[in-house]
Amino acid sequence: MPASVGRRLDRLAAVRRVTRGIDRRTVVRTGIVAAVAYAAWLAIGTFGRPYNFFDMKIYHGAVAWWASGHELYEFVAPDTTLGFTYPPFAGLAMLPMAHLPVTMAGLVNALVSIAALAVVLAALLRPIVDRMGWPLWYTVAIATPLAVAIEPTRETLGYGQVNLLLFALVMADMVALRWRSRRGTHQAEGDGALLRFVYSGAWAGVGIGLATAVKLTPALFIFYLMITRQWRVAWTAIGTTVGVTIGSFGIVGAESRAYFGSVLWQTERVGAADMTPNQSLAGLLARLYDSIETPGLLWLAFSVLVLALGLSRAANSHADGDELTAFTLVGLTANVISPISWTHHLVWVIPAIIVLADAAIRRRDASRGLVVRATAGPSGGPPGAPALRPPIWYPTLTGMRHGIAAIGLYLLFLISPIWPYEHQLPEVSHYDDGLFGALMENSLALALIVLVAALPWRPGAEPAFLTDRMARNAILHSRR
Repeated sequence: MPASVGRRLDRLAAVRRVTRGIDRRTVVRTGIVAAVAYAAWLAIGTFGRPYNFFDMKIYHGAVAWWASGHELYEFVAPDTTLGFTYPPFAGLAMLPMAHLPVTMAGLVNALVSIAALAVVLAALLRPIVDRMGWPLWYTVAIATPLAVAIEPTRETLGYGQVNLLLFALVMADMVALRWRSRRGTHQAEGDGALLRFVYSGAWAGVGIGLATAVKLTPALFIFYLMITRQWRVAWTAIGTTVGVTIGSFGIVGAESRAYFGSVLWQTERVGAADMTPNQSLAGLLARLYDSIETPGLLWLAFSVLVLALGLSRAANSHADGDELTAFTLVGLTANVISPISWTHHLVWVIPAIIVLADAAIRRRDASRGLVVRATAGPSGGPPGAPALRPPIWYPTLTGMRHGIAAIGLYLLFLISPIWPYEHQLPEVSHYDDGLFGALMENSLALALIVLVAALPWRPGAEPAFLTDRMARNAILHSRR
């Protein structure tokens, strides 16, 4: 054998020794994740807008102004009429970034927000991947760039907003409710007191309370908790909000009095209702009326209707053991009825897509007899979970409507067709591009309303207190 051939064989043997322990499936999956991430990057460049941390510049400028001895709510960003609109507690939380350059602050916020999104996706997808036998890391690694690419997430990151962090706080409480319903299943003998407290879920409500102290719209979750008689969680959320707010009064009393006495009621500080990125019901009605202002009585009437519909469906979802869909419906309802819901506020479409996709999988599996409801709920859920309705479609088509809805919803928020038809009164009428243009300009708002009215829930999928309730029902039944 020639010496050159021998050397080549030696090199190949060395390569084989190095790669022997590498799983080929892991290599393929890593390549797929990289391809999905690259596709998401291209989608952001194609469908997104130029981002320069616009909102972060306002936040950064405001807290830097405040740190230098000025009044927080007297700050006005250069070349704009915009100032700081969050409660004083949010200003205190953002104060450390005054010591960073604005670009660095925006990048740190983006990285922390993406990390928070990945953790939330891991929590939401864990029951699904366990049932399906998929690797969690692989599923989350694919889902995260897909979620980053859609309108609410890319706008949040690009503008330097905090919506993903507030979303993570609220979803942390949902995870706590999940752990409370399965007391002891996460605890090991070697766990310390802190870990036992965390896994007990006794802190449920703190996340919603903190989110409400930063931004008022998460307060609707407290109302939902009271409707569903989750009193301990509701009082924990209320106590957290009140405690943080009172603490802010004690630390920065002047700013707290200015905010709650004046700034909170200055709705003009956030922009005109008819602006295209305002995809709330108020924005929809303003654009349909081709007016800068929302028709107040009509908005109030429809808001009450949407509020009643959304909360009643959320309560029914909770009663049937699907806390994720219940939380999602509350978040979507808050987006619809809020006077201003910019596109970066609409992060609740992320769990809505997950719910629709999982509903499609569950319906398809149920039609094939893979989910046995006589003894257990889906994915090993609690006994006696409400049964799925018998499928009325052919088994191969069962769940297809939910799957199509999930794909359509994702594509709608990926493409975000509102921007080619953006108009601003009084310069341009919202009907300048005809009825089709008006439909596209309001497409995201219409999708939110449809989701509030029609998002399906999955009986027994994410029980908060379903296990306890069924145990009590079983005891009562045995006494009869």
